[in-house]
Amino acid sequence: MGVVMGAVFGMLLRYIKLSDIVILTMVSFPGEILMRMLKMLILPLIISSLITGLAGLDARSSGRMGSRAMVYYMSTTVIAAVLGVILVLGIHPGNPKLRGAQRTTAPEKNQEVSSLDAFLDLIRNLFPENLVQASLQQVQTVLKTVPVAASNQTEPVLVTKKKLEYKSGMNVLGLIGFFITFGICLGRMGERGKIMCSFFNILNEIIMTMVSLIMWYSPIGIASLIAGKIAAIGNLEVVARQLGMYMVTVIVGLVIHGGLILPAIFFAITRKNPFTFYSGIFQAWVTALGTASSAGTLPVTFRCLEENLKIDKRVTRFVLPIGATINMDGTALYEAVAAIFIAQMNDITLDGGQIITVRFPRCHAATESKGGTGKGSG
Repeated sequence: MGVVMGAVFGMLLRYIKLSDIVILTMVSFPGEILMRMLKMLILPLIISSLITGLAGLDARSSGRMGSRAMVYYMSTTVIAAVLGVILVLGIHPGNPKLRGAQRTTAPEKNQEVSSLDAFLDLIRNLFPENLVQASLQQVQTVLKTVPVAASNQTEPVLVTKKKLEYKSGMNVLGLIGFFITFGICLGRMGERGKIMCSFFNILNEIIMTMVSLIMWYSPIGIASLIAGKIAAIGNLEVVARQLGMYMVTVIVGLVIHGGLILPAIFFAITRKNPFTFYSGIFQAWVTALGTASSAGTLPVTFRCLEENLKIDKRVTRFVLPIGATINMDGTALYEAVAAIFIAQMNDITLDGGQIITVRFPRCHAATESKGGTGKGSG
């Protein structure tokens, strides 16, 4: 109901001349409050869920579950990326003639941050030097133009160098790494660690109770988010002409991946009806659609799996926080389509080796994205 009302309200607002400030402050404000409440719970939820989930497992069980989860995450991400490449090459949405109304700028001739730098940043973030800072910031390699004194010149020469900087945003990967280790060590302490386990169990129950309260407000917030996004679109005709086939390609890929491939994997492993499972997580789907945030949807996903589908909490508490960080099939698929779409629009022909080079380094970059829906790719 929230999604439908948001879409209808957003289309109606397009016929009213509203400034961006009005759309941002009035229409999108209830949705902003929903996002803030959900993100507020991410840190305590990750801490309590990981520690309680791993403390209740022995080392062999957690290792087996972790290895299976990683195989699944990597496999589905690669499948999504390959599917995106196949669709964008088959549909060919990037017609160069559509560039007429786009603003074009001359490419800057400077050094770029490589895929290796992004991968090393990933490893750096996995080992944060300060947990408090990891709750607020994450490290990233950036390019900086700095003056360097030259021996044969009076004025300094500007040189582009790579530097490490901290950017705003929770370092979820680093927190997950630390609290996985914390939970495993706590579980190995046996009786001595029971008091600490009880503390985090109670904390987890409190957070899930708060999530249940937020769910009563979520239809209003989701309707607000969707209405604001629809109303904020500039010229629909230009957007549809330039990006229509691109959007169709991505949506077809998501439907095939989410409606055929993942249910097939689910049925092959469990021999159960996948659409019964999907009905149990429908609320998490809708929240992800409205918020465009995997991490923001995490509290809702916990509630759907544990309360609706009655899945063992030891499983959800271990698998979900990691999956929300590194298993972003939608992002992997859309980025495959986006990269080749841009090449097609610029009438650049990519051979097989270039397509592989473009695609798979971005699988690592997918872990850095804010959500599986994909937000603006370069």
